[in-house]
Amino acid sequence: MNAAAPDTGIDIRRVLTKADRKAFIELAYRLNADDPHWIPPLKEEVRGLITPGKNPWFEHAEAAFLLARRGDRIVGRISAQVDALVLEHMAPGLGQWGMFEAEDEAAGRALLAAAEDWLRAKGMSRSMGPFSLGIWDEPGLLIKGHGHSPMVMMGHNKAAYEGWVERAGYAKAKDLLTYDLDVSKEFPPLVQRIVAAGEKNQRIRIRKIDPSRFDEEAALILSILNDAWSDNWGFIPLTPSEIAYAGKKLKPIVLDEVIRVAELDGEPVAFMLTLPDINALIRDLDGELFPFGWAKLMWRMRKRRYPGARVALMGVVKRLQTSRLASQLAFMLIEYIRRAGISAYGIQRGEVGWVLEDNQGMISIADAIDSRCNRIYRIYEKPL
Repeated sequence: MNAAAPDTGIDIRRVLTKADRKAFIELAYRLNADDPHWIPPLKEEVRGLITPGKNPWFEHAEAAFLLARRGDRIVGRISAQVDALVLEHMAPGLGQWGMFEAEDEAAGRALLAAAEDWLRAKGMSRSMGPFSLGIWDEPGLLIKGHGHSPMVMMGHNKAAYEGWVERAGYAKAKDLLTYDLDVSKEFPPLVQRIVAAGEKNQRIRIRKIDPSRFDEEAALILSILNDAWSDNWGFIPLTPSEIAYAGKKLKPIVLDEVIRVAELDGEPVAFMLTLPDINALIRDLDGELFPFGWAKLMWRMRKRRYPGARVALMGVVKRLQTSRLASQLAFMLIEYIRRAGISAYGIQRGEVGWVLEDNQGMISIADAIDSRCNRIYRIYEKPL
């Protein structure tokens, strides 16, 4: 795909070569170099994300990666994607875009237009984004919370992008929220009473994962997730190969003490997966593991001390979600992880999210533990 915008001198070309792919990845590092709150992701992780054969997302989806040039200078990038599972579970004719970075609004508008052209050519009738690349990667455009760095596996972008996207004709589809809390403090008395009552209930068991059975435990957790989230807006089920891929990626950074499974009468019915804030350990590596980044990261991780952690995923099986037991299990999981995070890893700050803006059950839990909304990510849509 080549597309020219004569009034701006911008040329849009599809990523086809190894050099193009390298330029697509590295552009974000140049455009965000002056932002102290942007965390340079590991380049090898980004390369794996956008490479068919490495990322099993491509087993049910296709993407075009586009670069914007003004003369010899690369001034922006975007992905456009069509996912068979999105068409099945969200809506027919729904195409998506993501991985958006631009030097200026003209480049951004040209990229969005080119992504929309590609989606139309694929028969799509609606454009939604950003998703980089799917709902389980980095969804949404940051519209609140630019004044602090994101935690692990959350995105960060220039504040100007919000206006650029909206002036290109996009409107809000859904907001995703994250909640910040000081985990060094005990939760309010009401929450403590709910947890204490649960601890007296012999039907309930809160257990750590078994690291010697990591693959089995990962599959169990993600199977609960697929059930628990199946009615949520934007839900796309993880395939078996994606579950295996996620387990492989997470294994080096998971901490057994802060991932818990809740059992009811011996049956696993809920889980909470908390990840240490690896962003705090990689922010000075500039995305490079070699030649010295790998050694630095390994040394830092061996210390097993983390200032913060993020509750990345949690869920209660669907059949229990309307019961009082659901919130009790959630409070118990949070409290057990809070205690373990402080004692085992020195964690002082927690982040919960993302949470759908209309998930009243989860928002009520966040309010009850005295957390505050610290970041909002917006997903936009536009008819084509």
